[in-house]
Amino acid sequence: MKRILFAFMLLHLFSCKKKDELLTEAEVLACIGAFDKGWESKDPKLVDSVLSEKYMYYTQSGNPFNRENLIATAGSDIYSLQDMKRESLTMQIDGDAAVVNTIWSGKGVYHGEAFDDRQRCSITIVKHKGIVKILAEHCTSIKSPSTSIQ
Repeated sequence: MKRILFAFMLLHLFSCKKKDELLTEAEVLACIGAFDKGWESKDPKLVDSVLSEKYMYYTQSGNPFNRENLIATAGSDIYSLQDMKRESLTMQIDGDAAVVNTIWSGKGVYHGEAFDDRQRCSITIVKHKGIVKILAEHCTSIKSPSTSIQ
């Protein structure tokens, strides 16, 4: 009887994730909110606090832009935002990972050039040992309806 009970307990222990290991919608929203606040306030420490050590950003041209460069840009004088917002946010959560689809719009200056962007972004968020971080992000410009490919 003890063997059966022990086997059942082991099976239960290994087959179920602890509830605190599962990623929640509130955690995803808080992570993205902190990320955006870090950019708006030019606070590289806040941006850094929500990025995975293995974070990678893929630019509109498809090129990788690593974590260190992103954090440096967040606090530098070469990048400034006058306005930004996120909309149309949806997410798919599977256990301890989520893929977030959002539209990001922003106006500002980068390397002395003004920009007015509207991008669809895919953000991958993970929860590991109770800590929620952004693992990867890829954004693509949204073209006006008359120039987009259907």
